[in-house]
Amino acid sequence: MKSAVNSEENGKVEALTGKALLQKLKEIPNLSRREKARECGYIKTTKKSQDQVNIGGFLNAVLAAKGIALDSEGDKDGRGREATYRVSVHKNGTIVIGASYTEKMGLKAGDEFEIKLGYKHIHLKQLGGEEPEE
Repeated sequence: MKSAVNSEENGKVEALTGKALLQKLKEIPNLSRREKARECGYIKTTKKSQDQVNIGGFLNAVLAAKGIALDSEGDKDGRGREATYRVSVHKNGTIVIGASYTEKMGLKAGDEFEIKLGYKHIHLKQLGGEEPEE
């Protein structure tokens, strides 16, 4: 566990992590996010030797301290590409959603959808499934 302590050797402040970070945040609830990051040692030096608050590093450390992992290393099976939320139109005009999403939705070959076009979006409504009761 690190603490925000000014090191005599190099003059740098080590950023708080883990329980020490969470405890410090409890002590300074009324400060802004930027001030909290500064108080917890999340400062980086720019090329022009100016101090800059590292908000991204601070927020990642808070999430890690709370046990929230944004990178899901456990979902990777080493078999190739991962599912993404972005797709592109192919040369022949098709858009492929991908097996990862169709599996998560429980879709099977032959399932049908109604396509409704909106302004810069497409709605897909599955047909033939059970309608929810009102």
